[in-house]
Amino acid sequence: MKIDDVGLTLFTWDGLPEVIYGPNVRQAAGTSLLGLLEIKTDSGLVGHAFLGASGRSADNDAAMLIKSLKPLVMGQDPFDRERLHRAMSRRGRTAVRAVGAMDVALWDIAGKAANLPLHQLIGGNKRSMPAYASSPAHATPQEYCDEALYWKERGVKAYKLHIPGQWRQDVAVCQAVRKAVGSDYVLMIDAGFSYDYPDAVKVGRALEELDFLWYEDPLGEWSIPNYVKLKQKLDVPIMATELPFAGFEMYAPWIYAQATDYLRGDVAFKGGITSMLKTAHLAEAFSMNYEVHHGSNSLNNVANLHVSMAIRNCDYYEYLLPEAIIKYGLVNDVEPDRDGLVHAPMKPGLGVEIDFDLIRRKKTVVLT
Repeated sequence: MKIDDVGLTLFTWDGLPEVIYGPNVRQAAGTSLLGLLEIKTDSGLVGHAFLGASGRSADNDAAMLIKSLKPLVMGQDPFDRERLHRAMSRRGRTAVRAVGAMDVALWDIAGKAANLPLHQLIGGNKRSMPAYASSPAHATPQEYCDEALYWKERGVKAYKLHIPGQWRQDVAVCQAVRKAVGSDYVLMIDAGFSYDYPDAVKVGRALEELDFLWYEDPLGEWSIPNYVKLKQKLDVPIMATELPFAGFEMYAPWIYAQATDYLRGDVAFKGGITSMLKTAHLAEAFSMNYEVHHGSNSLNNVANLHVSMAIRNCDYYEYLLPEAIIKYGLVNDVEPDRDGLVHAPMKPGLGVEIDFDLIRRKKTVVLT
């Protein structure tokens, strides 16, 4: 089997709400572009992926994908994912999202060829897992409390707060939510790289008293020495490594320095399923969890879900809020059931139905 064509259809994602996830992640209401990637083979099998996000239009990475990555895979065996991933990663160092999309589409071909869903092709570990509702940043503690209680009533067993970034205010929000949901409900916090070391310690002390499951990204993405100190000082587990946008190799200094309790990643930020699996197995070797970040678009979330189902060391699926910021382009999207569980797709490859009618209606350009 050989790859005989690669195309990218850009289509409009409209009606996006304004959303804030902290002082460093903000996006205005409006529109974005997604890209439907199609890798075609001479056997007739086609692999799909989405490129882009609500906060990062696909046209930012489209030219790199078509001009630099497409020539590397044309005429190649799509099952040579390891070799192709290495070649694309070297060429696409500044476009990790594009490498990730190409890799997801190659895995989709592999699953379809084997007539297996990706989580079973990878190895298979579970068929369902709990989700956590992952909040935007809200203006008042009451908004967080109301949202947490809504998802608790829906059956979701955990809630993560994205917080404004001022440490006193953030502690007050965490205290209010803990009081609202009760002592036995799972809570996490994502600080969005907001604090300096002294403030990070203060918030961490409060989280210990409030029994939070993890303390995510309190410091800058390369502040490894301060993460080491913070991890040594606190009992609440530290989660880092969501950023920078980079490949598998960037995790080595974090593990070597013992700077984080969890590793973090997804197909968009780290270059695809191939990179995710390497990271998950690396984490497992050090008795660490690899908790998968949301995928920035619907089909990436499905790819992330397959990896999460296939590995042993991921406990939760991140269900990002508001839902309008992450769901677009599929007929039926990933959603927690009334028991708070998300379930593995069971059809071959990615195993979900793309909304091709929507894409045709919203199409702006086809790049080949």
